[in-house]
Amino acid sequence: MNLMESYSVSQKATTRTVGQSYQSLLMIAIVTLTLVGGLGSRLAYLQLVEGKYHQKQAEENRIRLVPKQPVRGNIFDRKSRILATSRLSHAVFVWPTVKKNPSWRAIVRRISQIINSPEEEILEKLEKVDENSIELVRVARNITSAQATAIEEYSDELPWVEVQAEAVRTYPNGSIAAHVLGYTGEVDAEALKKLKGRGYRLRDYIGQMGVEDAFQEKLRGKWGGQLVEVDSRGNILRVDPNKYEPAQAGQDVRLTLDLDLQKAAERALGYTKGAIVAIDPNDGAVLAMASRPTFDPNTFSQNVTEETWRQVQGVDFPFVNRAIRGFAPASTFKIVTTVAGIKSGKFPVGTVLPTYPYVVAGGIKFWDWNRAGFGYLGYEGAMAMSSDTFFYQIGRGIRGPKLIEWTRNFGFGEKTGIELEAEEDPGLVADTDWKQKQFGQGWFEGDTINMSIGQGYLLGSPLQVAVMFAVPANGGYKVKPHLLKDNEDKKKWRKSLNLSPETIWILRSGLRQVITWGTGKKMNVSTIPPFAGKTGTAEDQPRQSHTWFGAYAPLDNPEIVVVAFGQNSGGGGSTVAAPMVRRVLEDYFRLKRSQKKP
Repeated sequence: MNLMESYSVSQKATTRTVGQSYQSLLMIAIVTLTLVGGLGSRLAYLQLVEGKYHQKQAEENRIRLVPKQPVRGNIFDRKSRILATSRLSHAVFVWPTVKKNPSWRAIVRRISQIINSPEEEILEKLEKVDENSIELVRVARNITSAQATAIEEYSDELPWVEVQAEAVRTYPNGSIAAHVLGYTGEVDAEALKKLKGRGYRLRDYIGQMGVEDAFQEKLRGKWGGQLVEVDSRGNILRVDPNKYEPAQAGQDVRLTLDLDLQKAAERALGYTKGAIVAIDPNDGAVLAMASRPTFDPNTFSQNVTEETWRQVQGVDFPFVNRAIRGFAPASTFKIVTTVAGIKSGKFPVGTVLPTYPYVVAGGIKFWDWNRAGFGYLGYEGAMAMSSDTFFYQIGRGIRGPKLIEWTRNFGFGEKTGIELEAEEDPGLVADTDWKQKQFGQGWFEGDTINMSIGQGYLLGSPLQVAVMFAVPANGGYKVKPHLLKDNEDKKKWRKSLNLSPETIWILRSGLRQVITWGTGKKMNVSTIPPFAGKTGTAEDQPRQSHTWFGAYAPLDNPEIVVVAFGQNSGGGGSTVAAPMVRRVLEDYFRLKRSQKKP
């Protein structure tokens, strides 16, 4: 190849390379312009179109809400007298960010010295939270004014430590109605898992039993909070005391309880382990409900140590509300057996039966309580003298299924519907299936005989027994006990058992004769208007017997049912439980007379 040809080839290659370079540069320019244009458009969109939204998001990421607890709603009795309320108290709070301070344990030690609280307990509370958390940690409640002042005076030594006023639950009547009211306690981490998604927080206080638990959602209120400024890592930069959202107080709750009558029931029960229940037989409103042993709910408004808890718990289970726990109802249950016998058609209203020292079933002697019998008796005389062999014959004659049916019609074996559902025991009404599962055997005639006098495989609470007494008192309706006071028609609280006037008359006459000449004749006093009632004594071998007495008054227009129960009290219903009911009724009518005076 000559020189000219060589130059021509070189020139063509160079031209081709330059062309390719221009194409590459053009493509790069186009891509760059596209990207820049896209980014510019996106930036313009974010700033012009979504600018306010992202500004709000940035502000929310920078400003956090430190929760402030609401004031819990009050609990009143039927006459608007305070049963539970809140009072202002001082509490010590620590910001978790204090743990970033190298000497934070020395700060804890100083707090411990001032408030006289174990250092280990304060450390334990702080170690459970992350140091970047904005949830203040309460390390002490109900501190004295002197302790609060000391913490303020040593504020230079105690960074990230605050004394704040907070509402503390208080019960001005102490242990009165403790089992009805319940108490409040701080939410722990375990409980918080169950309450997740319902707006609860670690520092929240919730009802632990009684009305405090049953009406928790009404009473709790809504949290407010303090606004604080944080950095990108969540560290607290500044707390502005002027920026806050006010908390909303909880709703007040008015109960059907009468504080005066409640105090009367507590006095009458005294130190006897057991319960007293008083209800309005016409609509089931609970007027009083006392249980022993008891406790003071104010204990839980302070720091409860393990030692305090052991002392309060004791050995007799003071937190058990015996008014809604099941026990053998004994001879008070003869009200149900009477109705079952009449409704069966086999033992009508005019039935008269001979009574004996005992009856035999399955080769077993079932004795009457006096071991002699009472001769020939009708329903009224059998109720008055509480003849066991009379009711044995009724039960055996109508057989188990019919007696079980009417037992359940009266509400035994199921919860009454009272708002204390979480604590209420439905009791027990056994049947063939239950016995087969429990003991691998069927229902025997002896089981029916035992049930006919309120023993055997039968358990009922004092509240259920009060519902039973309300049936003859109100003319044949099963009422639904309730604690929330309202203005609803009483028909919404009761259900007819379709009893004939003759059946109601037999019940009322028999229960009245208990007082005039029967097992409860010691109750026939002039301090109470004429009334009706029934004794009961239940065996609980090898322990002492349970004692019962139920009554309604006045006789002609009943407005109150009172049931007293002594757990393993020994003695009889007429000697132990009946005097309690008498004292409650005397106070009830005395209070009623005093309220009528100008």
